[in-house]
Amino acid sequence: MHHVQRREVLALLAGALVAPRLRAAAALRPARDAVDHVVIGISDLERGMAAIEERTGVRPAIGGSHPGRGTWNALFSLGRGQYAELIAPDPNQKETKDAYGLQAFAEPRLLIWAASTPDIDALAARLKAAGRTEIEVRAGSRIRPDGHRLGWRTLSTTTPDGLVPFFIQWDAGTIHPSSDSPAGCTLASLEFESPNAAEAEQALAAVGLAATVRKAETPRLKLRLATPRGEVAF
Repeated sequence: MHHVQRREVLALLAGALVAPRLRAAAALRPARDAVDHVVIGISDLERGMAAIEERTGVRPAIGGSHPGRGTWNALFSLGRGQYAELIAPDPNQKETKDAYGLQAFAEPRLLIWAASTPDIDALAARLKAAGRTEIEVRAGSRIRPDGHRLGWRTLSTTTPDGLVPFFIQWDAGTIHPSSDSPAGCTLASLEFESPNAAEAEQALAAVGLAATVRKAETPRLKLRLATPRGEVAF
């Protein structure tokens, strides 16, 4: 998960022009259905867990550390195949750069989202064939508190506005976090806003996703959860 440079953003928007070719290769998926997980940031993980529990009635469980990325996380399920990841600076990685500016977040804040894919190599090939050249596929892993290793591969297409997701394919045999994270919440909606709504919709279509983007002064993702304490928005 990383931010890209301005020239890559321009390439992303230019790639939207070839969205019809991508749609011909694979039907667009509704963005809400494509969600694998959403990433929520906070400056302190314990405080974030307490805040999530107070708002939703569900307390996230510690997931583990991200070596080399400076963060650790706590997770809660959003139902089958979907979950929320709360991340904060890892006190054991104090020398690692805070890429998301997490130290400034006193309250939980929605950052970015990940879409699932069953075949990340095929997705990368389709995007490259459609004219996308900034694709990066890389492997990742972390060790859970119980010692089990989680492995995955990601395809990065994230832009600074956070509207376009990165994609993730979990390694065979890896337990998907939604299956054993604290349950009780479900994903009610994932909403998109942008000052360039039409372009943002095209950018999402260029990676195979269908979504309505509302026009607004600034780019923003909005997350709504159905929880034991009613609907909660981030």
